Amino acid sequence: MEYHQWDGPEYRKRCQTPFSPPTVTLKQIHQAVPKHLLKPNAFIASAYVLRDVLLALFFFRFAMSIDTWDNANFGGHVTSALVKRLFKTALWLVYWWFQGLVGAGLFCLGHDAGHGTLFNSKAANNLVGFILHTGLMVPYFAWRATHHAHHKATSSMERDENYVPYLRSDYKLPSADRAKRIDYDEVFEETPLYTLLRILIMQGTGWWLYLSHNVMGSRIYPPGTNHFDPNSPLFRQTDRNNIILSNIGLLGMSAVLFYMGPSMVLRYYLVPYLLTNHWIVMFTFLHHSDPTIPHYRKDQWSFLRGAAATVDRPLLGYLGRFFLHNISHDHVARTTYIIPPYHFFSQAPFYNGPLITRIVKDMLGESYNYDSTPSFYALYRSFTRCLFVENDADIVFYKDRYGKAARVVQQDEVERIRESGWNAAKQDNL
Repeated sequence: MEYHQWDGPEYRKRCQTPFSPPTVTLKQIHQAVPKHLLKPNAFIASAYVLRDVLLALFFFRFAMSIDTWDNANFGGHVTSALVKRLFKTALWLVYWWFQGLVGAGLFCLGHDAGHGTLFNSKAANNLVGFILHTGLMVPYFAWRATHHAHHKATSSMERDENYVPYLRSDYKLPSADRAKRIDYDEVFEETPLYTLLRILIMQGTGWWLYLSHNVMGSRIYPPGTNHFDPNSPLFRQTDRNNIILSNIGLLGMSAVLFYMGPSMVLRYYLVPYLLTNHWIVMFTFLHHSDPTIPHYRKDQWSFLRGAAATVDRPLLGYLGRFFLHNISHDHVARTTYIIPPYHFFSQAPFYNGPLITRIVKDMLGESYNYDSTPSFYALYRSFTRCLFVENDADIVFYKDRYGKAARVVQQDEVERIRESGWNAAKQDNL
């Protein structure tokens, strides 16, 4: 297999190592994590929420000052019209970049509130999550319902809610033993420019396509399924009032934006909002879409195996830790320390993520997934290589435009694990 110079060494090692599923139990992982790391601290959580809100206000005030600085020739130091325009443009770019990151951070805090990890009070978590997500035009309770369903069945081909792989049959491809190069070319061949355009469409509109049309969601739901209809099959009957409340929140936020006016919304809200959506799509896509990470069918799926089928990435380095609250750096720990459906909520605050990650990494051993590949290249790699999986087999890996998988399953080891008495209930028992 050929590698790109930007492929991280961890990714290359996984490609070269036949896959066998983890056998460590959820109980062993939970017992290894000190209990004090799992307790939410209301003061710390409030400080992070306040910090991000103040950052958003600071950058908004910064942007409000750009025209004033421009009219004053930036303190009299810049008088050339061309230089003033370049300087002004640069300041707007700075605002859009950082406000987009702050927005993504606020989404992450709302995400953690949805998991119940900011405060001990369910009401406090939901209030903060609702306010933060509504400000980002996210239907908090609708997202929360499907996100919980996703964590109950992560990487399950039958039951997962997000980034469910397409099948060979979805593209009407011949079977693997009959398909030829021309069959794959007819479906997947495209120019690099068109590939770039599709990536930009996913990054710019993917979040709202998911919310409004369930794009890349589970295909068990009928066409027209969305996150705004209280009677959507995505939700239980008991969720209905909360979905209505989410919609009321979105209407209220829409009224605020209408009051602001088109020009102000475009400059101060829309551009950072699109960048926020880009980060949401990017880190969630990369959590669950990688050529070396498996998906399972029912005979091989367990909660722990599905939870471990994700990747930690150093997205944006320190900026990612600071603004995105460890959402990519410590995602494996967050996922494996969510208690299964009977006690669903994790009690692992994000600020303890680095410490918990070290422990989970030791417990998972070779089954822990990290990738130092530059994240934007990883986005391109996953977008172009994670195209479909086979219709059969209990453990499957994405295949590329040539019908090739980056990794193979070590079938004899899978069989040995099964014969040793492995079963999902035993692995997931606490």
